[in-house]
Amino acid sequence: MPSNIVEGCARESEPDFVRFLEIAYGSAREVEYQLSLAHRLMYISPRAYEPLNDQCCQTSKVLSALIRSFRTRSRPKK
Repeated sequence: MPSNIVEGCARESEPDFVRFLEIAYGSAREVEYQLSLAHRLMYISPRAYEPLNDQCCQTSKVLSALIRSFRTRSRPKK
């Protein structure tokens, strides 16, 4: 996720940056799923799962809000 964000920052345009934020968001959701699967298969304990899941959810929310803010800002005004 961080590498996608950094790579997006290095791009020439804002739409390119947003695209890399979207990729980072997708990766965050993948991690959430993989963590959930590991928990359901009992590879990790509930005690370990809870804080990790909270971090993943928070990261997804922040990325989603950032993407929304860029999309809203770049829409043409009527």
